[in-house]
Amino acid sequence: MGQYYTKESLRRLRNEILICDLITRVLDIPSKTREGYLRFLCPICSEFMTACHPKTNLARCFRCERNFNPIDLVMVVKGFCFQEAVHFLLEQEKDFRR
Repeated sequence: MGQYYTKESLRRLRNEILICDLITRVLDIPSKTREGYLRFLCPICSEFMTACHPKTNLARCFRCERNFNPIDLVMVVKGFCFQEAVHFLLEQEKDFRR
């Protein structure tokens, strides 16, 4: 049987682990700041047509039209399943909260 995570712990990971810090410091995705927004290399389409929204803590690729929260991004970049991504973020969360 898989690991069970509470709604609160998942909400915390999605909302309190800063997506910009996750991109630049943990996942080390190639990135740059342009026009006041962090642009990163989309892990799906490999384009820089991306941005992060600090208020919603989401990242978006405008080319492939994909939104990423911290859990989604870890799943794609690391090739993890949902449980592995959550476990990875739980290990990182003390250093990457708002």
